[in-house]
Amino acid sequence: MAYISQAQPHSSFFPRISDFFRSVLKAVDLAASTNLRIAQIEKLNAKSDAELKKIGLRREDIARHVFRDLYHI
Repeated sequence: MAYISQAQPHSSFFPRISDFFRSVLKAVDLAASTNLRIAQIEKLNAKSDAELKKIGLRREDIARHVFRDLYHI
């Protein structure tokens, strides 16, 4: 009689640690990117309507302009 055993390999500790730090770094990168965009929105909001018109923006389009690469709107 033959016996077949399929032992499940134990997941290693190091890949799990690596995944954890990768996700932490991804979150930090996202937060930094968001802070830069918010700073850009605040800078554009501080401009007058005439200054915005010179650069081809309307006040209601500022958020769309800043996030255009993410939302494609």
